Amino acid sequence: MTKIREVVVVSDPTNHGALVCRVGDSQFTVGGPDGVGRISSGPNPYDLLSASLAACTAMSIRFQARRQRLPLERLEVGVSFRRGAQGERDSFARTLVLDGELDAHQRALLLEAANLCPVGRILGIGAAINTRLDATASGHSPGTQASYEDDLAQLPIPNITPD
Repeated sequence: MTKIREVVVVSDPTNHGALVCRVGDSQFTVGGPDGVGRISSGPNPYDLLSASLAACTAMSIRFQARRQRLPLERLEVGVSFRRGAQGERDSFARTLVLDGELDAHQRALLLEAANLCPVGRILGIGAAINTRLDATASGHSPGTQASYEDDLAQLPIPNITPD
């Protein structure tokens, strides 16, 4: 049976309330608004979603390549998240770079494996995932990505003044 690991995010009072994520023995700072007008460093929640999709995609492709004994030498998965306009679905743009002596059929098998990634299947319920094969590194433009801070500002959260 697979051991379920809980992800815990806690505020760090020694670091202006920065958020720290703990997963097993690993920990890292979660970026985003710190509640006092600054942006803390580290990946924001949208970055973490994109990282989850990229990691799961890479693992799925690698598993299929090893299982089929395909000559995949190097793999790169780039993912960026975009908020949909009003009434449109959010979307992830996923770019795959597959290096090795792979023919068209083998590349198609690995693309199919990418689309079977379990995290992608979960995220695909609420967001579109557009995947393309690319022969070069991803190099996504940060200017087109979603802004977590902007989305937080749009939430209908009442302004509560602490006692």
